[in-house]
Amino acid sequence: MAAFHTLRWIDDSLELLDQRLLPDHCTYPRFDSAAAVAAAIRDLVVRGAPAIGCAAAYGIALEARRLRHESQAGFDEGMHQAFAVLGNSRPTAVNLHWALARMRERLQASSGSGNADRAVTLLDAAQRIAAEDVRINRALGAHGAALLPDVARVMTHCNAGALATAGHGTALGVVRSAALAGKKMEVIANETRPFLQGARLTVWELQQDGIPVTLIVDSAAGYVMGARHIDAVIVGADRVAANGDVANKIGTYMMAVLAKRHAIPFYVACPLSTIDLTMPSGGDIPIEERDSGEVAGYRDLRWAPLGAHIANPVFDVTPAELVTALITEKGVVQAPGRTTIQQLFN
Repeated sequence: MAAFHTLRWIDDSLELLDQRLLPDHCTYPRFDSAAAVAAAIRDLVVRGAPAIGCAAAYGIALEARRLRHESQAGFDEGMHQAFAVLGNSRPTAVNLHWALARMRERLQASSGSGNADRAVTLLDAAQRIAAEDVRINRALGAHGAALLPDVARVMTHCNAGALATAGHGTALGVVRSAALAGKKMEVIANETRPFLQGARLTVWELQQDGIPVTLIVDSAAGYVMGARHIDAVIVGADRVAANGDVANKIGTYMMAVLAKRHAIPFYVACPLSTIDLTMPSGGDIPIEERDSGEVAGYRDLRWAPLGAHIANPVFDVTPAELVTALITEKGVVQAPGRTTIQQLFN
């Protein structure tokens, strides 16, 4: 499954599958600096919280390689700027800052070595983060698959699959793991306005794996929940607060409310690196607003009138009381709250 690569290291460069061009074109532009990777994150060449974290780690490794022949002062200043530009690339996904913290620890631990050796150390750290992400997603997927019946129809929102991670996926990782275990899976994918991650990415990704998928518009979710048997709604997350509130793609809150109304389990699949214990509640999570052009049209097509006032928040917060369970690599946390979440880290 997942024969494509979200990100890959080839010939001392990082290649990212350009998700802006899917499903029409499958291309892998190359990146050789932290600033270039930061721009790729900002421009949605790569997206999805775990994938953003992995890309940022590689961005640090790339910058160390680029600066390896500089003086010590030049190297240190360049690395300081690299952490800053990557840290500011997107505000909501906590995996970005988690990965950068890991890379900063490795950089500091190698302070007695030469620049070239430190660059090698940082590349090793980035590769470990990416490999660890895949292992975590497979463990998470196995825990989530156990929650599903042998024949299951799952609704999902946005894309939390291999395209949003280093491989396998979180929400779609659960679906993949269930299918690999012999369960008969079907996915209902919400299109996910305005960037159409469900329509362009989730449907394409599941087609690559041969998993049946039906695309619906976001506003049809309530009707489909009532008219067709849905066994579970499974989504990913960009940040989970200490009390269990979940920040995810805009429209997730609406899905959770509808799932509650129709008595459908609402699961959030996320690695521990997505849980931010420094955020007391969802109200403390910064919510990114992006360019209004993403709402006014798509690519070369515009449907909103010129001069229209447009708001484009790209995440919302689902209160913990609407979350049936968090699915993590350490297991399933039913009715997540401060105590149960803290126990994951004890």
